Amino acid sequence: YTKEFEARVVKLEGREVILDRTAFYPGGGGQPPDKGSLGIGPIRAMVVDARREGGEVVHVTDKAIPDTVRDLKGALEWGRRFAYMRYHTALHVLSGVIWRNFDARVTGGQMRADRARMDFSFPGEWTAEVVGEIERLTNEALAQERPVRVYELEREKALANPDLIRTQVNLVPERVQHIRIVEIQGLDTQADGGTHVANTGEVGSMEITGHKSKGRQNKRIEFVLR
Repeated sequence: YTKEFEARVVKLEGREVILDRTAFYPGGGGQPPDKGSLGIGPIRAMVVDARREGGEVVHVTDKAIPDTVRDLKGALEWGRRFAYMRYHTALHVLSGVIWRNFDARVTGGQMRADRARMDFSFPGEWTAEVVGEIERLTNEALAQERPVRVYELEREKALANPDLIRTQVNLVPERVQHIRIVEIQGLDTQADGGTHVANTGEVGSMEITGHKSKGRQNKRIEFVLR
């Protein structure tokens, strides 16, 4: 929930900035990178993109920051970030609902600041009634204000966890020995590097705006949050 921060400049190169600490999410796992600003005194540049390179976050600005600058204050575009937190948590709730109630596994997903979609392998009959039940069960889970926990597990323990096996924790690169886990109490556990709200009540409610069959078992749900 950090909205602003202060940091030391590690590297300035054109419109790219590396800091010793940052609150900007560099994107990944279907979640786009944060936007916002970096500045000090009268100097201010907008952060239009961010990406991870090695263990560092590269901030891409709309204009170059003078190379004499040693310290910067960062500010996230908070409304956008909080929207992604809500949508990312909603996708995890939906994932847990369709797995526990319909034995369906997620195959893909994407989020924007105002909408999201999820693809999954659905073994049963695909009808409007089923879609309505998915929406009802998801909203029921959201309203229960389930806590969202973020913690790390040693790789060996993560690979032995049935819920994490289901969500393909084995795809995490072997060099990663401590895996970041996002757990929605009693519903869903995944290896995940994204941003989330503290409990499902902060998500609000979801409304399914579209659904389609993309093959015998491959289905898609599109939704917005209210």
